[in-house]
Amino acid sequence: MTSNIYLVGLMGSGKTTVGRALAKKLNKRFVDSDHEIEARTGVTISVIFDIEGEASFRQREADVIRDLCQQQDIVLATGGGAVLNPKSRELLHQHGTVVYLKASIGSILHRTRHDKKRPLLRTVDPRKKLEELEQQRDPLYREVAHMIIETGQPQLQTLVQTIVDKLPKPQNVAQTAEIIAANLPSVSNQTMEHEPGQYKTLQVDLGDRSYPISIGESLLSNAKLLEQRIKAKWVVIVTNDVVAPLYLENLRAQLLSLGKQVDAIVLPDGEDKKNWQSLMLIFDELLQKKCDRKTALIALGGGVIGDMTGFAASAYMRGIPFVQIPTTLLAQVDSSVGGKTGINHPLGKNMIGAFYQPQAVIADISALSTLTDQELSAGLAEVIKHGAIIDAKFFDWIEANIEKLRQRDSEALSYAVLRSCEIKANVVKQDEREGGLRAILNFGHTFGHAIESGLGYGTWLHGEAVGCGMVMAADLSHRLGYIDFVTKTRITRLVEAAGLPIVAPDLGESTWLDLMEVDKKNEGGQIKFILLKPLGTSVITSVPKESLLATLRACIQV
Repeated sequence: MTSNIYLVGLMGSGKTTVGRALAKKLNKRFVDSDHEIEARTGVTISVIFDIEGEASFRQREADVIRDLCQQQDIVLATGGGAVLNPKSRELLHQHGTVVYLKASIGSILHRTRHDKKRPLLRTVDPRKKLEELEQQRDPLYREVAHMIIETGQPQLQTLVQTIVDKLPKPQNVAQTAEIIAANLPSVSNQTMEHEPGQYKTLQVDLGDRSYPISIGESLLSNAKLLEQRIKAKWVVIVTNDVVAPLYLENLRAQLLSLGKQVDAIVLPDGEDKKNWQSLMLIFDELLQKKCDRKTALIALGGGVIGDMTGFAASAYMRGIPFVQIPTTLLAQVDSSVGGKTGINHPLGKNMIGAFYQPQAVIADISALSTLTDQELSAGLAEVIKHGAIIDAKFFDWIEANIEKLRQRDSEALSYAVLRSCEIKANVVKQDEREGGLRAILNFGHTFGHAIESGLGYGTWLHGEAVGCGMVMAADLSHRLGYIDFVTKTRITRLVEAAGLPIVAPDLGESTWLDLMEVDKKNEGGQIKFILLKPLGTSVITSVPKESLLATLRACIQV
């Protein structure tokens, strides 16, 4: 469902009056379909009825409804007979929240008694005509409506507030994001516990699924912290053949010193290995070792290892504990936090998985020293994303400190990880299972996932694809008038300064569209995008196909 609101109901039910007030309250653009028809034809509705007849007017009305359903952030007052067209009913129901304003015949007669512009009321018995129209159209209004509002309330503002209170959560994603941004505390205040051993802890507040994220240096050698965060007596470390030579034996030694039984599973590295076969290797080992429900998995590695380990933990014996120890910047600032787990499918990235929260996240900043420059840049994409979608001041800070981040300045990296985790934790608290708000964390990902799938998993790093995807999303945001040219340019320059690609591969327009249609955010066959409106605020929306194609043509490599 988009951010649009469509008002339906009989003539004189107050759609225009309510629509204007509702649009003002929600900071949306108000449109009246009858006024739009008059603007296009240059004549009044009554003249169209007189000269062309009602059938011709209904076709014009259907054309206007079709076009307006492609626009974003509008409150549309439809004509009383707009619902007579089945295609219009379908478009209205699928592309926004439909509000049926139901008024009594008496109140409609009172409101329209001096109105000579309504063709259908030019009759000797207006009441009888309205009763006939109500009998015909009321079932259609009810069919298309998401909510029914009686207009008998005495005050306009009370009626408008009633509608606002009943709007579904996705309708107010941008407003919720603004509220979260306004209330995000500084990482130096009470939400960040300063603990011994040079690390800080913040809490992902999810009731009985809450867990701590500890962030600092040399945490893999901090036996006290490991003992606090890893409760199980028997642990199985899941890692890959790149990370294992760097950190596995040290972690194993620390855990053995705490009296734990420790086993390890070393998987092949790469995004292209994030598949069913690798997941089965984890299950094979767990079953062969006769691991039980009290065994805990430890994900030691980047996003691929974290996602697969979490998914394995969610499914083995229908759920065992696991702990995230992310060793890449991308995993520390994004994939290790929030409980998204899963594997890729040849037809779509991350399409198979589960929401399953870890018991703890331990982010060791020292581990970032062994990343390649390419991997570090890939992680910076997700850092930039957090500033762009919800915290413009953080975006400003990233711009000012991008060179320090690329040079692996410990203080700068620590702040970037802390702030990113705090932003994501606040979003996850509001929407754990991506019912609305959380989808904003996919800024750049609709384009990015298409790049990864189209080129083949592993050809571009995930963060590289997301970085380029953010450039494309910024271009699309600009084309729709959501951000100005300066903001679009700032995003492009920052992505480039982070060492990420800003020119997309030429997959072919049809391939691009096919790949973007396989996305978890999509609804009713409509591709959903996370766009900026403005910098620091996000909207989740479908877009006109011609705008999307224009972005593809502007951004792909030719």
